[in-house]
Amino acid sequence: MKHIIILGGDGYLGWPTAMYFSQRGYAVTVVDNYSRRNACTAIDVGMLYPVPTLQERAKIWHEKTGKEIKVVIGDLADPEVMRGFFDGRVRYDWAIDSTFSGIPETIVHYAEQPSAPYSLMNYKTASFTLSNNLLVTNNLMFAVRDFARDTHIIKLGTMGEYGTPNIDIEEGWLEIEHKGRKGKFLFPRQASSIYHTSKIMDTDLLWFGVRMWNLRVTDLMQGPVYGMETEESAIDSRLKTIFNYDEVFGTVVNRFITQAVVGYPLTVYGKGGQTRGYLNIDDTLQCVHMSEQTPAQAGELRIFNQIMETFSVSQLAELTAEVGKQLGYTVALKCIDNPRKEAEEHYYNPTYQGLIDIGVKPHYLTHEVMTGMFKLVAQHKNSIRKDVIFRGVRW
Repeated sequence: MKHIIILGGDGYLGWPTAMYFSQRGYAVTVVDNYSRRNACTAIDVGMLYPVPTLQERAKIWHEKTGKEIKVVIGDLADPEVMRGFFDGRVRYDWAIDSTFSGIPETIVHYAEQPSAPYSLMNYKTASFTLSNNLLVTNNLMFAVRDFARDTHIIKLGTMGEYGTPNIDIEEGWLEIEHKGRKGKFLFPRQASSIYHTSKIMDTDLLWFGVRMWNLRVTDLMQGPVYGMETEESAIDSRLKTIFNYDEVFGTVVNRFITQAVVGYPLTVYGKGGQTRGYLNIDDTLQCVHMSEQTPAQAGELRIFNQIMETFSVSQLAELTAEVGKQLGYTVALKCIDNPRKEAEEHYYNPTYQGLIDIGVKPHYLTHEVMTGMFKLVAQHKNSIRKDVIFRGVRW
């Protein structure tokens, strides 16, 4: 039985990933310190529905499936917590079998503050974003170097690292000819937030570890994710992942659908021409799984652009309005002053073939998919707080 550790296992993607691998026969350990939950409480933004603790969810999962997900509550910015997963000092906060599971073959690294707006609310949130994200990545890199150089690190990057350059975005690398000589370099990065800047630094740290110590790393440059239910969470409603609908932690498709359900005008920033790559939460799970099954080689930093299709914000708003009206909702669009410093009209042509080549089968944002999301969100309509949807975090 392969052992996989999910860093950030309480998060929007972390918990579904844990269930996904557990259902497929892996020995799964998750670790989190509830920093996202705590941040949501501190800035008073609501989740769509209450989510049990990691220990409670692991217990429910075991009761429903007979499978174990071991849980550790700990701060991975502390290097000794990280190293405990490799040298046997780990102590589980919930497990059926509390014996050490052994060196993991794979580590999935989600354990970061994931919000661009949060990273720019003030100097304290910026400082936390940088210190947490970089320390966790650094601690992971050194733990793997010191204990398990064959362990495959799958790190969640972001398409936001690239920015919106006026050239095609390749999958992580770019060949350059300069003064008659050629070289291959990391594709130029130009992030538009402190969060995205921290992700660039993550990539640079791990590229250092790959070059110096022959580490194995797959870096998944992910676009915004949408969705709330997976095959595994459908087993019991208490297993659903965290779902934010506010501007700080909610992703745009999830936000728009929630706004439409409660009759809040869709918040289109500026002209709505900002174009990005998107993917269904089910495809995140597929991408991580396929990456695990075809690991990077020793001394390889393998980079995939993890998106399935591109949309502008206006296109997403129009699709939301169209589906919402078909379901009987009154949906209005409202263009507001863009609180972010970003290009609203730009060239955007990323390459994203690598994951398809290793076996990922894409899901697309169809009317049917969005209709299903509307129906799930509508079940919790009475708990949606309009006052937290938009607060105008500016930078």
